[in-house]
Amino acid sequence: MQTYFKQYLIHHQAAIDSIPVDQVERIVSLLKTCWQEDRQLFVFGNGGSAANASHFITDLGKGASDKLGKRFRCLSLNDNTAWLTALGNDYSYDDVFAGQLQNYAQPGDLVLTMSVSGSSPNLVKAVQWANDHGLTSVALVGGKRGKLADLAHEVIAIDSEHYGRVEDAHMTICHMLCYAFMEN
Repeated sequence: MQTYFKQYLIHHQAAIDSIPVDQVERIVSLLKTCWQEDRQLFVFGNGGSAANASHFITDLGKGASDKLGKRFRCLSLNDNTAWLTALGNDYSYDDVFAGQLQNYAQPGDLVLTMSVSGSSPNLVKAVQWANDHGLTSVALVGGKRGKLADLAHEVIAIDSEHYGRVEDAHMTICHMLCYAFMEN
């Protein structure tokens, strides 16, 4: 097992090393503008990326906001189970995020989604809706890139197709984004 773990860590480090810090810096700029202009940030994903979305919003909405003194207006669209299931049941699972954006989002707001495949229909539909309605879109994806890489205004693609490693790299990016405000 030690050989397996050592190999896992080598591949994990390669995924982390594929994070383009210049692109992370551009996303920090988008977040800073969002915060300065009192815009909203909406974050969403499926499965492990949904958990990462909730974690990221907690760190940004509490930790970074505490440090700055002015609050980030941010929301994980994964966190209202009743609304998610109503939209999924009454319309389609493809509508669970775009449907919420229709209620909350305004032109100039920011959306950030995370997806290892980059092609989840509900994420693609939400980013397309955001783009069509004057929002800025960011996608963190895996090595397959998928449709989100073609749609989002800013894209960071991790050089791996391994779900765990890509999700870990995405969360590393989310922590970088938060700590850019908390430690600078």
